[in-house]
Amino acid sequence: MHFELLADRAQAVPTVARWYFDAWEHAAPESSFEKTCERIAAQLDRDRLPIPVLALEGERVVGVATLKAHEMGSLYPENTPWLGGVFVSPESRGKGIAAQLALRIAAMASSLGAAQLYLQTTALDGGLYARLGWKPIEQVPYRGVDVLVMEKTLG
Repeated sequence: MHFELLADRAQAVPTVARWYFDAWEHAAPESSFEKTCERIAAQLDRDRLPIPVLALEGERVVGVATLKAHEMGSLYPENTPWLGGVFVSPESRGKGIAAQLALRIAAMASSLGAAQLYLQTTALDGGLYARLGWKPIEQVPYRGVDVLVMEKTLG
């Protein structure tokens, strides 16, 4: 497996948009697959957040995660940056890809000078992220779902 920035593989935008739309965005009344494609296509940056990172097996895109300036709207304006949008294709799950993406984003954040990295997850026990050393901050309701906000100190 290897990693590439979405900016370097723009042809993957529809794949990422389909994953995000089907997993999270389809229920929003104002959402559409086309709008999700437009939003993802606007993130084709290499040096300005948000920066999506793809996981590839050979030439096949199997996962994505994004280093973001903020997450969860204005709930945590002082917390930056965030790991978000972690998604692994269903047929590629169980291979440690999400963990590798999380570690890759943490390394990117550290290289940019961040001392902490934040995320929110619906796994209220912290799941994968707890196993990777993330610490809980608090559990809060967000968009009708309880989520756990977590942080990781970067080295």
